[in-house]
Amino acid sequence: MRLIQVKKGRNGRQVVATDGDAAWTVERHGSVYDLAMAAIAKKTTIEELVRRAKRGRAVKPARLLEAGRIVAPIHHPDPAHLIITGTGLTHLGSAATRDAMHAKVAAVEEATLTDSMRMFKMGLEGGKPRRGRKGVQPEWFYKGDGSFVADPGEPLVSPAFAEDGGEEPEVAGVYIISKDGSPFRVGFVLFNEFSDHVIERQNYLWLAHSKLRPCSFGPELLLGDLPDDVRGTSRIRRGKKTVFDQPFLTGEANMSHSIANLEAHHFKYPWFRRPGDVHIHSFGTATLSFAAGVKTRKGDVFEIEAEEFGLPLVNPLAVGKAEKTVIKAL
Repeated sequence: MRLIQVKKGRNGRQVVATDGDAAWTVERHGSVYDLAMAAIAKKTTIEELVRRAKRGRAVKPARLLEAGRIVAPIHHPDPAHLIITGTGLTHLGSAATRDAMHAKVAAVEEATLTDSMRMFKMGLEGGKPRRGRKGVQPEWFYKGDGSFVADPGEPLVSPAFAEDGGEEPEVAGVYIISKDGSPFRVGFVLFNEFSDHVIERQNYLWLAHSKLRPCSFGPELLLGDLPDDVRGTSRIRRGKKTVFDQPFLTGEANMSHSIANLEAHHFKYPWFRRPGDVHIHSFGTATLSFAAGVKTRKGDVFEIEAEEFGLPLVNPLAVGKAEKTVIKAL
């Protein structure tokens, strides 16, 4: 089952559930956030709560998307309490090259490895611990809060000072923190972890700067477990031309870290277990148009899709106006 949020009135939301070919509005729950909190309170799953709720009218998700009515599949009433983070150096590139990549890394003397390659090697060796064991921690970054989120279909605005605005096709976990401070996984979403790859390439210590950009996720939220092998497509359309079209692989079969290990290292920090908060935590990628030599332009349209997630995530690229910030003394 998947969930969608659509606009209702001026500022409201309405939940839509999709299951196979059926899609319907979910009554008595005004948002996915409310639905998740209700499931926690009733000690049940979101899917079970949806199935018990009164079904509303039947809808066609593709038409809702075309009409611009779909928004991000979860939000927090206070955007400052939706926290967006992510991990990098977590993917193998493809299942077929896993052994070859491991052999290549292992053959290089430890002293000659770059910091990035050393961290990748650590993930290969310790990113998938046995249950109950602690695995190696991944690279981690802060992305922004709820004000950084562009709804599906909305532009991803690259700031005027940026040197690049490129897509990153990923899957992210969606989490909510209960009243007693326990993290609950709501589900998984397609995620465009839009970044400045030129800045990142110039110096890896600028990674934090490169990540402070808007992002988008959805349109649908997948309930339940993430399939081990997710195969999607990432495209960039420029007018009538497609300037980039490559598959991307994710899911644990294509990762050097387990989802459980990434979650454990994120939520080990008490500040990320603040009651009521929502977390969007992305799991990384191995497919970038930047790596293929594509230079994005204003007006390009990013498309990310994978069968398991239903509707594609589509966002055009825009460029913000130059701003002059004056720091005033008090």
